[in-house]
Amino acid sequence: QVQLVESGGGLVQPGGTLRLACAASGFTSSSYYSIAWFRQAPGKEREGVSAIETSDGATHYADAVKGRFTISRDGPKNTVYLQMNSLNSEDTAVYYCAARHGFTVSGLPPDLYDYWGQGTQVTVSS
Repeated sequence: QVQLVESGGGLVQPGGTLRLACAASGFTSSSYYSIAWFRQAPGKEREGVSAIETSDGATHYADAVKGRFTISRDGPKNTVYLQMNSLNSEDTAVYYCAARHGFTVSGLPPDLYDYWGQGTQVTVSS
């Protein structure tokens, strides 16, 4: 059974940085996955932020975070990171790590992801 545990959230000032981590376990070594970060702000729908393929390391980003966020993966540790720079108030949300068998689908529809972490709060405020 795949399990995902997020860490690294917190309170940061506008313009600041945070790095989120997603520790994954239970992956089948012969399969490939898309591991993604989603976020959900109060009163808004959950939206895809970024994803990375376990097959070849290809990365994907939502337009809102391109150039500011970087997703990466430490294979041996099976941990996926989301480096977030130049944070602003619109980035305030609960951030979730998720995984699905297969490749990333354009637009990062959350319904296609089978496994979810518990979420970590990111608050950008002065």
